[in-house]
Amino acid sequence: MEFRWTDSTEKLDWEEMSELYRIAPLGIKSGEWLKTAYSNSMFRCIAFDGERIVAAGRAVADGVDCSYLCDIVVHPAYQGSGLGKELIQRLVDVSRGHRKIILYAVPGKEPFYEKFGFRRMNTAMAIFADQQKAVADGYIQ
Repeated sequence: MEFRWTDSTEKLDWEEMSELYRIAPLGIKSGEWLKTAYSNSMFRCIAFDGERIVAAGRAVADGVDCSYLCDIVVHPAYQGSGLGKELIQRLVDVSRGHRKIILYAVPGKEPFYEKFGFRRMNTAMAIFADQQKAVADGYIQ
């Protein structure tokens, strides 16, 4: 399957992107929220099948020390097709040169990311806007 890739957010349909996150399912993220997040990220990878957005992800990076991969999403109809692997590899490739590349995974998906060289951190910590939900979802103890 041939996909068209872009890092441009200029002509994106942010409501379509919002719907992609909802059905993936990766939560409710408004189009405006996603537009702000993607616009403020150093790296972006968006895949299209025809005119349809089928995968996306971004990396918040400083150019030297840390690149944080986040908001990785693949349309349910394309999950298991290798598209997610290509998306992660593209984000890792554009992040090379940073001292560390970090991501946090949906609980249970860690083995997928280990294939790219990611390893569990012993000292990672976080403050979530909704700490109780983060505990319930398995992100923190």
